[in-house]
Amino acid sequence: MTHLLTLFFFTFLAAFGASVPPGLLNMNAAKTSVEKGKSNGIVFGLGVSVMVIFQTYIAVRIAKYLSRNPEVIGMLLQIALVVFAILAIFFFLKGKKQNDHPIDFEQGKKRSSFTKGLFLAAINLLTIPYYSGVNSVFHTQGFMNYKVIDEVIFILAAGLGTFLVMYLYAFYFNKMERKTNRFSKNSNYILSGLMLVLLMITLIKIFY
Repeated sequence: MTHLLTLFFFTFLAAFGASVPPGLLNMNAAKTSVEKGKSNGIVFGLGVSVMVIFQTYIAVRIAKYLSRNPEVIGMLLQIALVVFAILAIFFFLKGKKQNDHPIDFEQGKKRSSFTKGLFLAAINLLTIPYYSGVNSVFHTQGFMNYKVIDEVIFILAAGLGTFLVMYLYAFYFNKMERKTNRFSKNSNYILSGLMLVLLMITLIKIFY
């Protein structure tokens, strides 16, 4: 029982820590909350968390395979490189277009926010290698065994840690209400810049 609590605690911290720095997912949670309301921002975060749970399940299942075949991680990073480049251009062009028009705050469809969360989390291809690495480290430390209960705890903790960060981002920016109008206008430029940062990090990971 003790090792399960330890596993949950450290996995939750790993997920929370990885999600806290401003990035594609949490910035979009804030952006959705600002433009469509706090409830939509939270639903977006729920979509992200569901996809992270699915990705973590895959990461657990293939952790050993990835450790024996590092070229798989290299392939995923190359795909991520292309995705980040496309998204950087997309958000820049969207931000440029958005600056020419006033921002209207309206209540959007929660279903579309959930789907958007699923999609953006799905294209974050660094999630699987990250949780595979975390899983491998925990296994070597002795508090992650490849039993069903251990895997369930690990997967749920990753999802809950991610959701808490998404919720905090959505709640914090929504509390600012109209004062966040400037953030909404510039958020696409911020996201474009973040994509460039992720692109550079991915390049470093590929070559070094």
